[in-house]
Amino acid sequence: MTGYIVIAVLALVVFLVAARSIRIIPQSRVAIIQRVGRYHRTAQSGLTFIWPIVDRMLPKTDLREQVVAFQPQAVITNDNVGMQISTVVYYQVVDARAAEYEVANFHLALEQITQTTLRNVIGNLILDKTLTSRDEINAKLRTVLDEVTEKWGIRVTRVELKEIIPPRDIQQAMEKQMQAERTRRASILTAEGDKRSAILKAEGEKESSILRAEGEQRSAVLRAEGEAEAYRNVQAAQIEMTGKLFERLEGSDLSPESLRHLYLKALPEMAKGPASKLFVVPSEIQDLAGTLGALAGGASMASEDGSEDKEKQRRLGAPGKEPNRDNPS
Repeated sequence: MTGYIVIAVLALVVFLVAARSIRIIPQSRVAIIQRVGRYHRTAQSGLTFIWPIVDRMLPKTDLREQVVAFQPQAVITNDNVGMQISTVVYYQVVDARAAEYEVANFHLALEQITQTTLRNVIGNLILDKTLTSRDEINAKLRTVLDEVTEKWGIRVTRVELKEIIPPRDIQQAMEKQMQAERTRRASILTAEGDKRSAILKAEGEKESSILRAEGEQRSAVLRAEGEAEAYRNVQAAQIEMTGKLFERLEGSDLSPESLRHLYLKALPEMAKGPASKLFVVPSEIQDLAGTLGALAGGASMASEDGSEDKEKQRRLGAPGKEPNRDNPS
């Protein structure tokens, strides 16, 4: 009976020792193990064994990248403008031993060094440069913080200016400036639109004038071609009618009145052509009519002269003959 009790006590002691000696460390975390109050080793993730009473494990250190946001801090620019700036710092513990033994509270130390560095950087810049050079300010802050925190086992990966709050009067001036800039841009866009509209309108009028001129030119060409064709048709009709007239007059012995009558009668026939808008009397016909009229007039005068001579001869007697005195009749 006593033996069972001893075995049970030993089993309990072994269980307690094992419970105090075996520790589990999660992934991406490490733990500092001290032996008799001094640094012994850095335990990695997984199972680790420590001696009870002799060894002591400090709180686990997270090796993942962490972010901490700081409250707005009062800073003054180089042109004596006060403002409030809040920052966000991204950091990562790369050496758990240095983070534990080189600085008492690296969170507080990081916040203080960030505020001090921010005041130094902003103090070298004017207001406009501060508002427009966030990337430059972020780069300077990260460089300075990384150099300072390197011995603490901390690496600063990124620093961002979360918010810049200028004074109220500066904000009002900036709002007026932004409104004026928007008005200027709107005026520029309106002017460009008007310019573009005027250009398009001028180009449209130009093309319209060109097309109108081309249409008028084409119309004039077609009109001229039509008139030329009509003139050619009239000439052809006149030539044809003149030929017919000569054929009818050939071998005929007509008086000038008859010739004029035939000429006037032929004119309507010559004007019946489909393109005879303007009737032109050829000079040949006029000359022919004049010649025929002159010939007819000459013949008439000759016949009249002959009749008069005969009448005179009848009255006076035939030339070369003696009048019959015995027969007065």
